[in-house]
Amino acid sequence: MGAEQVLPNPDVLFMNNSAKHFFDYQPEQMLEQKTEPARIEKQANLLSLPNPHELTTSIRGTAQVFEDPVSLALLNRIKLIAPSDANVLVIGETGTGKELIARYVHELSHRKDKPFVAVNCGAFSESLVESELFGHEKGAFTGAFSTKVGWFEAANTGTLFLDEIGDLPLSIQVKLLRVLQEREVVRLGARKPIAIDVRLVAATNVRLEEAVLAGHFREDLFYRLRVAHLELPNLRNRPGDILPLAYFFISEYRRRLGYSEITLDEEAKKKLLKHSWPGNIRELENVIHHALLICKNNLVRSEDLQLSSIQLQKPREDYATGNGLGVDDHLNDALYHMFEDGREDLYGHLEETIIKAAYNYCHNNAAQTAKLLGVSRNIVRARLIKLGMISALR
Repeated sequence: MGAEQVLPNPDVLFMNNSAKHFFDYQPEQMLEQKTEPARIEKQANLLSLPNPHELTTSIRGTAQVFEDPVSLALLNRIKLIAPSDANVLVIGETGTGKELIARYVHELSHRKDKPFVAVNCGAFSESLVESELFGHEKGAFTGAFSTKVGWFEAANTGTLFLDEIGDLPLSIQVKLLRVLQEREVVRLGARKPIAIDVRLVAATNVRLEEAVLAGHFREDLFYRLRVAHLELPNLRNRPGDILPLAYFFISEYRRRLGYSEITLDEEAKKKLLKHSWPGNIRELENVIHHALLICKNNLVRSEDLQLSSIQLQKPREDYATGNGLGVDDHLNDALYHMFEDGREDLYGHLEETIIKAAYNYCHNNAAQTAKLLGVSRNIVRARLIKLGMISALR
């Protein structure tokens, strides 16, 4: 039974056996000389796709730099994990280059000459995601006019990268767990399993531990995915990479735009280093692109850098990343205000507030609320009854 040709779409990128290696490796001193890429075995501080100029409209990160001590530690960890066949969970904010890191893991493994398949789990509706991942037989459902190979089969002997893994419906999480345990897939409409040999690299920009506590992500799948994990630092927490990345993007966009040499003045450098970069590497790339469009006399000045102020509208993310004041600092400030207000029964009020917030966070699940707060379920239940949030007969 012949399978139809599966073609990539904007959310899915397939690299087959004949594809060139994914990356150029260029130490910083070689950037301007445009000499041959350094060998993989040498210390490489720039990681980029071979033809980033072809990805002008892509939302994918096109470069990673490992100059800051924090990112150098990440690079060393990647080199330790990559040669194995262990599943890898890549954790990082939007724009930190999770797919690029996944590709690098593949490139450093014994599977590097085998397929690399990248799939955005958030790109498919719940009704389609099972067919996309596991494939289907002809006639499996209305509109299934031919057999279709799923992405697990397409990645056989290679690496499958599942981005936004936290977006998978719970029903699909169960089937994904079985695939990882049994090393076989069953297409929709089929009964016979198909053996697969795939390394899975998954990525998320949310804390899956919190999703597990909230009942949105299976705990057993979480541990199956997290055999090895890589936490990508935010750009603001790796300041030593900001200017090298800026120089790389200047070089790329200067060439695309047909400009001669471009210079960053000192005030522009200070502005780049001072910014908190809520959009991370992707934001930096866009800022540099825009600056080159409007700069004069081949000099990028401070006023040419149009920086976002979106971090002011996302305080919860700042708390979580430790940028500026931390959670404890803000909590202390709130407590001092309450002390000054002289509120009666302050302790009881705080306890009620914590219980209510945790119960709401756990979607009205008392057992998960107790687990989140580290207290017994009976304590939580007694407080909820007292607050009138559940019935004593429940």
